[in-house]
Amino acid sequence: MAFNGIREVENYFVPLLQRLKSQGEWKQIHASIITHGLSQSSFMITKMVDLCDKIGDMEYATRLFNHVSNPNVFLYNSIIRAYTHNSLYPHVVRIYKQMLTNSLDELPDRFTFPFMFKSCASLGSCYLGKQVHGHLCKFGPKWHVVTENALIDMYMKFDGLDDAHKVFDEMSERDVISWNSLLSGHVRVGQMKKAKTLFDSMPEKTIVSWTAMISGYTGVGCYVEAMEFFREMQLAGIEPDEISLISVLPSCAHLGSLELGKWIHMYAERKGFLKQTGVCNALVEMYSKCGTISQAIQLFDRMKGKKDVISWSTMISGYAHHGNAEGAITTFDEMQRVKVKPNGITFLGLLSACSHVGLWQQGLKYFDMMREDYHIEPKIEHYGCLIDILARAGELERAVEVTETMPMKPDSKIWGSLLSSCRTRGNFVVARLAVDHLVELEPEDMGNYVLLSNIYADLGEWEDVARLRKLIRKGNMKRTPGCSLIEVDNVVQEFVAGDDRKPFWTEICLVLQLFSSHQDQDVIENNRTLASIGMV
Repeated sequence: MAFNGIREVENYFVPLLQRLKSQGEWKQIHASIITHGLSQSSFMITKMVDLCDKIGDMEYATRLFNHVSNPNVFLYNSIIRAYTHNSLYPHVVRIYKQMLTNSLDELPDRFTFPFMFKSCASLGSCYLGKQVHGHLCKFGPKWHVVTENALIDMYMKFDGLDDAHKVFDEMSERDVISWNSLLSGHVRVGQMKKAKTLFDSMPEKTIVSWTAMISGYTGVGCYVEAMEFFREMQLAGIEPDEISLISVLPSCAHLGSLELGKWIHMYAERKGFLKQTGVCNALVEMYSKCGTISQAIQLFDRMKGKKDVISWSTMISGYAHHGNAEGAITTFDEMQRVKVKPNGITFLGLLSACSHVGLWQQGLKYFDMMREDYHIEPKIEHYGCLIDILARAGELERAVEVTETMPMKPDSKIWGSLLSSCRTRGNFVVARLAVDHLVELEPEDMGNYVLLSNIYADLGEWEDVARLRKLIRKGNMKRTPGCSLIEVDNVVQEFVAGDDRKPFWTEICLVLQLFSSHQDQDVIENNRTLASIGMV
């Protein structure tokens, strides 16, 4: 076939590359490209590298690129893009350096920098990222929204809020990605007040904006706010996707909002989201924590081949939450049978299950299995669970031994667990040791002194009881007020002891007084009845 010029030859091969069906065809076309003298054509090799990127054959793409003596900026960008798509970030940096040193005429452009910033962020190198930012100021386009968005995203991943804001403020044009990148950065570091201010000032809000806020509030423990945002999102006409469902379900679980959780389940089923393992995992956790373990088991069993390590761990933790050690252990045995490798969360659930029913020997077995068989280094939560298992089972000496030999410093939860068990077992020596550490860790927590006072009272040490109560009255100690939650019309209301700021507080007090007066009347009537038959 005769061709008039290089461009015509290149145009002939492009559609052939696009129609490739097998590796054999690929090699034939490559051989033909070489025989037509196009092995040094940056245009042709760029097309071939793009194809390698599409099929994930980066070894072939690298060989193609390396055979070109003088790549142009399009080929450089193509290989940089391909390496980035395949998470080969060190290679991205290597090619970028080659571009700067070997090609005086081929400088980075607006198609180079977004991938460079993503690679720097993924490598965790803020220093390198700032160097590339300097190159952008020197070589790159002055204003390019895609590049600036990538730069904001990079700084946010380094928690460089000031640098990100500076880039954002200097942008001549902002799109919704610019706003969402900045918003997600504040959410990532838990700055929800600033995130809320930014969210309110956004000219356009997408599902990403709403989900970031829901996820952020859930992450910092503001579960009521997360659920409120979820409702507001729907009122704004935005339908939840699977990510927003996964973000709000932990809030339903923590607040016990079963009705909203059930609605989400039905919605997810209607939209086909139950095919997503993450959605099912979040629903299983929600049902477990809301007290309907049967629903959690039913959903877990329906997952069949979609179960991952999180699915199994969530179900084990659900059984543990309900004090069903047998269910947790059986589920773990099945997990091992299907060869799903457990993680630290799995063993935390198992240890918690053993703790509820006093299976201290089984707990020790799982603790050793975690370290020896699966090479998982126990964290403070695992040690805390093990100590709680031993303490509840009356093995206080063993529990203290673990506390004194664990590789990290025990926290207040561990000492509090020991102190609680000491009252049950009447062990004053360990109680005194636990209180000494608790006073050091939580000097203003009145509860620790109250618990020790109760232990003294159980032992009949009334002088020590009086001394401690006097210390409590004199000291500047705080007691966390009790609270309760109730779901009414799909809205969770929280009541804190001594908090009279609720708008319906007066009405609540009147109703309680009414109940109390009826109860008092019932007591009087019961006493009269008992007196009439000579029982009082």
